[in-house]
Amino acid sequence: MQSTTNPRAALLRAPNFRWLMAGSAVSLLGDQFTLIALPWLVLRMTGDTAALGLVLAFIGVPRALFILVGGAVVDRFSPYRVLMWTKHVNAGLLAALTLGVYLQILPLPALYALALALGLSSAFSIPSGTSILPHALRPQDLAAANGAMMGLRQLSFFIGPMAAGLLIALFGDGSGAVRQPTGIALAFAVDAASFALSAWTLSRVRLHATPAPLASAASLWSSIADGLRHVRRDHVLAATYVYWTAVALLVLGPLQIALPVLAQSQPQLGASALGLMAGAHGGGTLVGMALSGARQLRVGTLGTSMLLADVLIGLLFLPMGQVTSTAQGVGLMLAVGVLAGFMQVAVFTWIQGRVAPSMLGRAMSLFMFIFMGLVPLASAATGWVLKHVPLTLLFSTCGLLLVALAVIAWIASPMRQIDDRRPLGQAA
Repeated sequence: MQSTTNPRAALLRAPNFRWLMAGSAVSLLGDQFTLIALPWLVLRMTGDTAALGLVLAFIGVPRALFILVGGAVVDRFSPYRVLMWTKHVNAGLLAALTLGVYLQILPLPALYALALALGLSSAFSIPSGTSILPHALRPQDLAAANGAMMGLRQLSFFIGPMAAGLLIALFGDGSGAVRQPTGIALAFAVDAASFALSAWTLSRVRLHATPAPLASAASLWSSIADGLRHVRRDHVLAATYVYWTAVALLVLGPLQIALPVLAQSQPQLGASALGLMAGAHGGGTLVGMALSGARQLRVGTLGTSMLLADVLIGLLFLPMGQVTSTAQGVGLMLAVGVLAGFMQVAVFTWIQGRVAPSMLGRAMSLFMFIFMGLVPLASAATGWVLKHVPLTLLFSTCGLLLVALAVIAWIASPMRQIDDRRPLGQAA
C-alpha cells in the first residue's frame, strides 16, 4: 500500500501555488523598501514629524475607507483581474516616485498625491490578494498555503527593512557632502520592479473557480451592518476589538512614526539602524509565530497570556526613547516582535474558531479596519504630538498606557476568560 502523499510536497508541485508564492515573495520584499524609504524621504525633505504623519495618513485613511468597496469590486470582477490592475498601477506610481526623487524635482504636494494614490490602490489590492487562493488552489491545499504565505510575509519583514536600510546608507539619502538621494530613489525603484515582476508571475496563474456575482448595494450594506451587530452581541469578542483599537492607537500608530524619528534624530543611528530595528521586529515576530505553533505555552488562559504579553511590550517601550545604539534598538524590537508574533497566531486561530463561518469575513474586515485604518490616523496624530513633546516622553507614555490598559482589561473586561483550549465554537 502506498504511503499518503505529503500535503506540503503536493502543494509545492502545484504550478499555481509556485507562481503565487514567487510573486508574493517578490512583492512583499519590495514593499519593505518603500516602508523604510518613504518616512526617511519625508524627514529629509521637511524635517517635520507632522508632515510624516500626514503622508502616512494619506496612505492609510483611503485604504481603510475603501477596503469594503475594494472587496465588492473583487467579487464583481474577480480577484485576479483586480490584483493585476493594482500591480500595474503601483508599478507606475512607484516609478514616478523613483524618477521624482532621483531628479530632485518632487515637491511635497506631489508626494502627498502619490501617497494618496498608493493608499487607494491598496484598498483594492489587499482584498484581491487575500481572496485569490481559493480561486487558484484546491480546497484541501488552502490551510497549508495560507500558513506558507503568512510565514513568507513575516520573513519579508525581517529581510526587507535591513536590505532597504543598507541600500539607502550605501548609495546616499540626500545628507552629507553628497546631496543626491540616490539610495532612496533606488529603494523605490526596487519596489516598482517588484510590482512589475509579480504582475508577470500572476499572469502565469490559471484560476479554477469563477467568482459569484456581486449582490446589490443594499444587500451589501445590510450584510456589513449584520457583521457589526454580530460582533457587538458577542461581549467577549466586542471587548477584545475595543482593546485592540486602543492598542492600535497607543502603540502601533506611534511606533510607525516614532522609530524613523528616533533613527533620524540620533547621529549614531541613521537609515541602516532603522532598517535593522524594523527587521529585528519582523524577525522576532517570525520566531514568536514558530514558538506559538510548536507549543501551547500559556499563563492561565489565552486572554491572560495576551494581556501579560502586552504588559511586557509596554515595559519594553519605556527605554526606547533612550536608545543610543543600533544594538539597543535591535534588542528591544526583537523582544517586542517575539511577544507579538507568539500571540498573533493564537489570536487568529481563536477568532476563526469563535466566529461563525458565515460571519468570519466581516469579522476579519473589522479587524483589518482597526489596524489599517486607525494606525495611520494615530501616526498622523503622533507627528503633531512630537512637535510639542520629546520623543522619550512619547515612548514612555505609550508604554505606561499599554500596561495600564492591559491591567484594566484583565480586571474589568471578560478578556481573561478567552481560552483557545476549549472546543471550537464553545463560548469563553
